[in-house]
Amino acid sequence: MADSRDKQPVDLVIADKSPLVQSAMASLFGGDQRFHLVAVCADGERFVEAVDRLSFSVGVIGWDMPYLSGRGVLEALRERAGNPRIVVYSGNAGRDVPLQVMQLGGAGFCSKSEPPERLLEIVLAVAEGRMVFPFIDVQRAADDPLAGLTAREHQLLASLAGGRTNAQIAAEMDISLNTVKFHLKNLYGKLTVHNRAQAVACYLKARGTEAF
Repeated sequence: MADSRDKQPVDLVIADKSPLVQSAMASLFGGDQRFHLVAVCADGERFVEAVDRLSFSVGVIGWDMPYLSGRGVLEALRERAGNPRIVVYSGNAGRDVPLQVMQLGGAGFCSKSEPPERLLEIVLAVAEGRMVFPFIDVQRAADDPLAGLTAREHQLLASLAGGRTNAQIAAEMDISLNTVKFHLKNLYGKLTVHNRAQAVACYLKARGTEAF
């Protein structure tokens, strides 16, 4: 049997909004001969550019990133062939995030609350073709189209169902109008609808209520 040290190192690119996390991951992977760190990116847009320019087998990305989020990265790569396998490494406490990563074609999820060694294990497993996720109630997700929404998205959807305008929602949630539009775009994508009327109809149906 060949020694594991004879295996080719896993080529990977990492992306995270925090310089501290970038540095920590660079040290973690750079100090382990099982990995070859190809590049470090500060946001999702630069990561997608790295996919176009560089050859690597695994990407480790954050979920909440500027310019293009982890969700945006997965959506951008979803229809493209030959992409690296993606592990989302996130401190986002939303229980729905691993489910979203799986639904969008990600290969693994690791919480930043886990020991660093766990991230190494997950990346190695993903490089071998496996998928690694915490427990996900897939049946619940299939039965409830709202199961994958964050708390803020539930609040946003309830406001839509209440007939509130974007400006009213912005005032209620103390966010900008552009941020409301950004959240609505993500919300429509998760519900696979195209406008607020369809989103409200989905909400009412899930709640067992008919629209008037």
